[in-house]
Amino acid sequence: MRFDTFMFDSVNLYRYFSSNLASSVVFFSPPSFIFTPFSSIPRLAFGNFKKINRILCSSIPFVSTGTTHYEFSDVSSEVELRLELRKEGVSPKEIFIDANENSLVIKVQNSGYLRTLLDTNRLYGMIKPSETIWYIDDDQLVVNLKKQDPELQWADIMKLWESLTAGVAQLLRGTSIYLVGKSTEINHKTARELAVGLGYTPLNTKEILESYSKEIINSWVASQGCDVVAEAETAILESLSSHAQVVVSTLGRKHGAAERPNKWQHLFAGFTIWLSQSEATDEESAKEETRRHLQDGLQGYSNAEVVVKLGGWDANYSKAVAQASLSAIKHLILSDKNLPGKKSLYIRLGCRGDWPDIKPLGWDYFLCIEMVYSND
Repeated sequence: MRFDTFMFDSVNLYRYFSSNLASSVVFFSPPSFIFTPFSSIPRLAFGNFKKINRILCSSIPFVSTGTTHYEFSDVSSEVELRLELRKEGVSPKEIFIDANENSLVIKVQNSGYLRTLLDTNRLYGMIKPSETIWYIDDDQLVVNLKKQDPELQWADIMKLWESLTAGVAQLLRGTSIYLVGKSTEINHKTARELAVGLGYTPLNTKEILESYSKEIINSWVASQGCDVVAEAETAILESLSSHAQVVVSTLGRKHGAAERPNKWQHLFAGFTIWLSQSEATDEESAKEETRRHLQDGLQGYSNAEVVVKLGGWDANYSKAVAQASLSAIKHLILSDKNLPGKKSLYIRLGCRGDWPDIKPLGWDYFLCIEMVYSND
């Protein structure tokens, strides 16, 4: 197991990998995130978290370029990066490259200063740093990076909103996404950002229910109770479970179906993200809070495959929350590339509530026969 740190825009994310099927946790407290994938419940295994800080020392002062112009191409098992040197006659001795599994720093010495051409610890995928090759081609620096996963198509050299949405859309293979949590507003605004980025259709169970009932949700709850509204949303989720390429935002609070553990049969048809408002003030307390919620299983939300802890909320950060959620989903699918296919199979077999251990067709019939014989 490995625990490392890297930057996500101007945001800190922490990653923790386990050999089991990875769920993901993101802690959000504007403007920072802490991102921690871990094993899914009940196969939850926690190790000792060790933060690794890398310090680069140099006696030469350096300056940042601000913006970097580069050309990028993905060729089979490696990616090629071309950067403009903006200086003729640069010798190899003036080039400084530091490559790690998920980071890349490139600097060139210029008039006594180290000028930064690229500095990122959010590479789109993992690389083999020891197999990095570079050379100078006229006024360009060409860097070849060997991918750890040759099958993963890189949308760009870095994980940006555009590259994440393009890459994750391919990984999802049409599988839908469901956003759950106690705040209907947060679910809705984040879902809208995800849908626009992925090219999916945004669907809002609140709007669907209000259109059907001809009254607002609060009035419906007041007149008929939470249970009636939750049952109505469950029926909506059943209808939507067969849809592909949609991002569904669900109702929050007690009248939301997702809050009830026995209402998840059709939510398992897609990848679920729990947007959880937290009282935690730092990453460690957020992790501990998440452990408690997932282990006690009292809330239906604990069934979610991605958990996003929000230490605060501002609608202006909805795109940042969506971006962190996409990053988590990307790692989740890369941990088991068969997940989208299994979701499709789960839907075709009728969303019977047996996720993730999908039973063969007719298993419930033979189970009933076995129970009859055992009773006899």
